[in-house]
Amino acid sequence: MYGRAGHLVDLSAVTITRREFPLLSPAEINLRIRSGLGRNLVVLGACIGTDAHTVGIDAILNVKGTRGEGPGVLPEIRVVNLGAQVEVPDLVARAQAEHADAVLVSQVVTQREAHLAGARQLSAAFRAAYPDGGPRLVVGGPRFDPAMAGDLGVDRSSAVAPPP
Repeated sequence: MYGRAGHLVDLSAVTITRREFPLLSPAEINLRIRSGLGRNLVVLGACIGTDAHTVGIDAILNVKGTRGEGPGVLPEIRVVNLGAQVEVPDLVARAQAEHADAVLVSQVVTQREAHLAGARQLSAAFRAAYPDGGPRLVVGGPRFDPAMAGDLGVDRSSAVAPPP
C-alpha cells in the first residue's frame, strides 16, 4: 500500500484484504481458462453514466501488471473496452451480445454518491436481464470499499487509489 496523508494514520486500524486465491503466472491463467471454459473468457469494461475517467479501466483492461506484462500474455481473455459514458442499458445489451463472463465498471465521479447510485443501477439492470445469474460484476474507483459489494449487489467492489 502507498498513500500520502497530512495527518496521523493509526496503522492498527487499517484493514487489508488478503488475496483469496493463489497468484498464477500468465501461462497458468491461460491453461485454467482453456481447460475450465474451453473458450475465451470474455471481459467487458466501461465507465458508466456521465463518468469519463478512463485511465484506471484502460490500465486494468490492458493488463498492465507490475512486471511489464502486456495484453498479449493472456490470449485466452477477450477484452472489450467500451470506454466512457456508457449507459447501463447499453452495457447490459453489449454484455448479452458478447456473452460476457465478467463486467468491470470504473466510477470516479463521486459527487452526491453518484458512484453508489451507478453501481446499484448496474446491479439492478443485470439482475433483471439475467434472472438466473449472469456475468460477474466488479465495480471500482477511489471511493469504493471492498466491504460494500454485497450492499451494492455486485460480486466485487475495489478501492482504487488515485495517483499521488
